[in-house]
Amino acid sequence: MVLLNNALLPAATLPLPNRGLAFGDGFFETLVYVHGRLRLAPDHHARMQQAAAALYLTLPAALATPEVLEATLARLAVANQLPAARLRLQLWRAGGGRYTPTTDVTEWLATAEAFVPDDTAIDKADFAQESHSIPSPLSFCKGPQAWLYVRAAHERQRRGLDEILLCDAAGHVAEAGAAAIFWMKDGALFTPALASGCVAGVRRAQLLRTARAAGVDCYEGLFRQEALLAADAVFTANVAAIRVVRRVGTATFSPSLPPFLTAAQTDMKW
Repeated sequence: MVLLNNALLPAATLPLPNRGLAFGDGFFETLVYVHGRLRLAPDHHARMQQAAAALYLTLPAALATPEVLEATLARLAVANQLPAARLRLQLWRAGGGRYTPTTDVTEWLATAEAFVPDDTAIDKADFAQESHSIPSPLSFCKGPQAWLYVRAAHERQRRGLDEILLCDAAGHVAEAGAAAIFWMKDGALFTPALASGCVAGVRRAQLLRTARAAGVDCYEGLFRQEALLAADAVFTANVAAIRVVRRVGTATFSPSLPPFLTAAQTDMKW
């Protein structure tokens, strides 16, 4: 089952013309539904609002608030009989035209598959050699630059890595292939600033809140690879999981999550 413009259908035929397919005129969200709740719904909705504003779109009524968003997507998870679901919500501008849009109305499609959590450690990571992040007014959201992550994943697979790390064109660390990147040094937490071109991840935002609430000094900035390679511990974080990184290139790190994060794991489910 899928949700196409809030209609629950056994199969979807996308209306044409489709500006999402033709111009990438839209964005997407990846969400997790577990224990009858949509994980981090307020953070997802806030990012959706920002993305819609950046693209001059209006969110549809079925996705208008965090509460409505959760209720809408719960229908899909239940219809697919998935107590734990990984959801993809694709949004695009309605209407035709070429580069100049004719409306701010948004059409959307939600799909669901079983969610299988994977928080296993990442044994082998390295920096990408063939692609780099591209800061832009839309790089904070998912969609306009998805080709970048496809290229990065291809390189990761070809090089036999468990994870790949992206930098911007100037060599500043940006993010992992499908997650935010964090590291600890002398008890402080570091993560790339959005100016690096990284996605404004919902788990990234929550983890920073958790760290600050625990009294951990947090730094968001433009950091060279050397800063990460000198870290005490490194880990990735996205809505699906938080994963320890044991090695980047030849540098090795602590195999454990930092204490503030271990203690807060139960509270971080949502």
